[in-house]
Amino acid sequence: MRTRVKICGICRTEDAHEAAALGADAIGLVFYDKSSRAVSLQQAAAISRQLPAFVTSVALFLDPDAELVRQVVAQVPIDLLQFHGSEPADFCRGFNRPYIKALCVESIGTVAQIHAGVLASAADFGDARGVLLDSNAPGAAGGTGEVFDWTAIPPGLEQPLVLAGGLGVHNVAEAVRKIKPWAVDVSSGVEREKGIKDAALMRAFINEVNRCDG
Repeated sequence: MRTRVKICGICRTEDAHEAAALGADAIGLVFYDKSSRAVSLQQAAAISRQLPAFVTSVALFLDPDAELVRQVVAQVPIDLLQFHGSEPADFCRGFNRPYIKALCVESIGTVAQIHAGVLASAADFGDARGVLLDSNAPGAAGGTGEVFDWTAIPPGLEQPLVLAGGLGVHNVAEAVRKIKPWAVDVSSGVEREKGIKDAALMRAFINEVNRCDG
């Protein structure tokens, strides 16, 4: 199976072009105004409209007003919604777009308790196109940027698994080999500064993923 790659927190058209040229399967656009990687509707529309075919544009939200999601869907050519807060399933599925749901992995509790909690939470979003697991960061878009304990990932998730949280060139190969996720999601791990992607780091990250798949 080929591991897909999403480059999240894209703020510039040139970074989206570079990510696509290097083989990224998806780019993420953050619609959460407290994030240093937040984009406006105008920025997001300009980026999304210039993506080549078969590169998915993903809109990331954290406990948004429904009106904001509707505005994004109406004004930006978005393919997939990502909900990273405490949004219920009925909310997530209410915008006539496929979605993925991010779940933050708690560090408190036994492995068995964490497994049970993740499985129960994922079951609430049975129609999600995937479940993204990230380090626990209440109120923060995109998680902490730190690696969580991968033993907390339960076997038997029904939805495709998207792995996030502290991934970079130094550890994505290990993640792919150990976890075998459907996709990996990276943001700060391929940046030279917040919101500015580094082409060399994106290339190295994608090469590491491809090397493990080969």
